[in-house]
Amino acid sequence: QVQLVESGGGLVQAGGSLRLSCAASGRTFNSYNMGWFRQTPGKEREIVGAISWGGATTYYAASVKGRFTISRDNARNTVYLQMNSLKPEDTAVYYCAAKRQPGVVMTTTQIDFWGQGTQVTVSS
Repeated sequence: QVQLVESGGGLVQAGGSLRLSCAASGRTFNSYNMGWFRQTPGKEREIVGAISWGGATTYYAASVKGRFTISRDNARNTVYLQMNSLKPEDTAVYYCAAKRQPGVVMTTTQIDFWGQGTQVTVSS
């Protein structure tokens, strides 16, 4: 069992930055590929970025590539999402996710554990 707790969300102006953190419980954190998803009302949850268990491989959605950076610290059981040059369309609830299956690319059906979500609001 892995419990995920996100933090770092909030309100920011367009062009600003936020860093999300996801702290994981359990001793098997470094055996999971980790990802960040986001969701807005009425829309499906979508992948934002993902990182392999060792941190060597990352994946980004086209909409955030070049602006967001995902990283992890296995010693601290934590995964991060650095979000720069934020846009109003980045407004969403952001969820941390853990996937045991191999491969950094992930879909919602492949996720083993979810965090509770943290709200990010970008004002124009």
